[in-house]
Amino acid sequence: MNVYTTDSIRNVVLLGHGGSGKTSLVEAMAYVSGLTGRIGKVTDGTTISDYDKEEIKRKFSINTSVVPIIWKDTKINVLDTPGFFDFVGEVEEAVAAADAAIIVVSGKAGVEVGAEKAWELCEKYKLPRMFFVSDMDVDNASFREVVENLTEMYGKKIAPFYQPIRENEKFVGYINVMKMAGRRFTKNGEHEDCEIPEYSRANLDIYREAMMDAVAETSEEFMERYFAGDEFSVGEIRSAMKMNVEDGSIVPVSMGSSTEIHNIHNLMNDIVELFPSPDKKACAGINAKTNEIFQADYNFSKAKSAYVFKTIADPFIGKYSLIKVCSGVIKSDDVLYNATSESEEKLSKLYVVRGNKPIEVPELHAGDIGAIGKASCKTCDTLSTKATPVIYGKTEISKPYTYMAYQAKKKGDEDKISQALAKMMDEDLTIKAVNDAENRQTLLYGMGDQHLSVITSILAEKYKVEIELTKPKVAFRETLRKKSDVEYKYKKQTGGHGQYGHVKMTFEPSGDLETAYVFDQMVVGGAVPKNYFPAVEKGIQESVLKGPLAGYPVVGVKAVLYDGSYHPVDSSEMAFKTAAVQAFKKGFMEASPILLEPIVTMTVLVPDKYTGDVMGDLNKRRGRVLGMNPAGAGKTEVVADVPMMEIFGYNTDLRSMTGGSGIFSYEFARYEQTPSDVQEKEVAARAAEA
Repeated sequence: MNVYTTDSIRNVVLLGHGGSGKTSLVEAMAYVSGLTGRIGKVTDGTTISDYDKEEIKRKFSINTSVVPIIWKDTKINVLDTPGFFDFVGEVEEAVAAADAAIIVVSGKAGVEVGAEKAWELCEKYKLPRMFFVSDMDVDNASFREVVENLTEMYGKKIAPFYQPIRENEKFVGYINVMKMAGRRFTKNGEHEDCEIPEYSRANLDIYREAMMDAVAETSEEFMERYFAGDEFSVGEIRSAMKMNVEDGSIVPVSMGSSTEIHNIHNLMNDIVELFPSPDKKACAGINAKTNEIFQADYNFSKAKSAYVFKTIADPFIGKYSLIKVCSGVIKSDDVLYNATSESEEKLSKLYVVRGNKPIEVPELHAGDIGAIGKASCKTCDTLSTKATPVIYGKTEISKPYTYMAYQAKKKGDEDKISQALAKMMDEDLTIKAVNDAENRQTLLYGMGDQHLSVITSILAEKYKVEIELTKPKVAFRETLRKKSDVEYKYKKQTGGHGQYGHVKMTFEPSGDLETAYVFDQMVVGGAVPKNYFPAVEKGIQESVLKGPLAGYPVVGVKAVLYDGSYHPVDSSEMAFKTAAVQAFKKGFMEASPILLEPIVTMTVLVPDKYTGDVMGDLNKRRGRVLGMNPAGAGKTEVVADVPMMEIFGYNTDLRSMTGGSGIFSYEFARYEQTPSDVQEKEVAARAAEA
């Protein structure tokens, strides 16, 4: 592949709801540009960007893939992202590497939640964007309806650049709003001039007026000409539109059909002509040596630096670090410095990746996207020169809150599983494996149930290890509510020396649930010699690890040794420790023992219309709503304290309640007394287990 300079590069991310047609659009663009000789299909598993076995099996995108497409001597790096919310980490990585976005909306399904979330991401990263309405060849597709919905949501900045021509319910051509010209499709996505149908005039006038308003607002001279009734030339409109698209004041709406290859060439023309090259975007890091700001700005003449925005760790094709060059020109024989890990990387080869095919290139210019193989760097690392060590801010990746317990199906596979998960965690930053020693379980975190199912499947397919997912145990605690006074005498005669330890103790709440126990002694007159006090405490220390009620750790207990007796020959540390253990069991069960459950403070962000449903659901989960805060953009933040055991499966329920638009996060708050019915069930379940 040729080497492209910064001004001839466009980095474009495709965003949108699952099933809106992003991967099919990449196929159409690849075909129209001459990259491929036939159009692959998602249903057949023959697309460039959905190459992973899991994607082919499930028929949807799981990973972000990069497909460089050459159009009009410009290299368009298309980042095809997954549409399902469980793979949002992949989307966030791609958006951080892009300079512009195309939000794909199905003309059949209309504006879905995924398109709204895509818009929010573009706002966050200040990305110029356009909409592409797909599926225009489908009978009941409605471009007008999509435009009306988008205008309702985002106002006057929505500007349709094309209008479909339909005859007998068939998509036969389009009107170019900028040129006020009709085009009829012939074969292979080609077209010929045609008359603008009368029935299209009403909508066309509305679209044209919106476009002219936008052009007029770009300068005072244009505004004067507009009011004087002057016509703008196509060149003037295009240059004004470019300015408007770059600053986000205009969001073009294009449309077409990926399967019929209709109007794809116009989309690619618009990408090249309207979207900015990387050097139009600011990019800054910190010089680790001087602590000063390093203004990279995708300038090829500055010191070399690149940001690792994604890692591909595949057992078959190997490990590749996908990079975006932030400054300078990176060459295949460079030695780069990893300022994050303070180590050097010797590049043996430099690639651009097309789906799963690495293509060797001699160099990559500032703003370009490529890959380095077998590097030790990780996602979010920065590569630069040792003379100018730069560190760029890390991409903000969503935190996983859905989790299940997992265990190996085959004994002895544990090491293989942890190695495979470590590789997968390098690749996907929204996967987390945690060892919960307290409940003797290992936990697997992901962005949702589908994500966990995909992880399980990848472990089996790629890494040849199988795991079983089960409902995780909740980390309860045990404590007491009253005071008890007990004595225990441990006496054992086995011929020769016997065992003798006698303690009188009180147990009561310490008032501190952060600490397991407090030990004190009030022995007078040497009833129990001082040298046995540590043994008694050791007995308490061991006892609190596994409480007598249900085998959970004990907290908030004050144990006081106040009397007892000893035998000059038979008493030993072991005997007093055993007596203390037995006294604890007895005393704890006599002091009204209770289970404590973990409570989390949960924050749920939802569109206003779903607030009532969400609050009702939280109440069903024994949650206490603490407050509601307006979050802007028609959304409300609901804050509630919810028992940890009640949030299992919450992700799925929240999505079905809010049509996928709700998101939540939580953090541990404290322990609280468990209701008696829940306690009874839990104690009975633990007894059955034991």
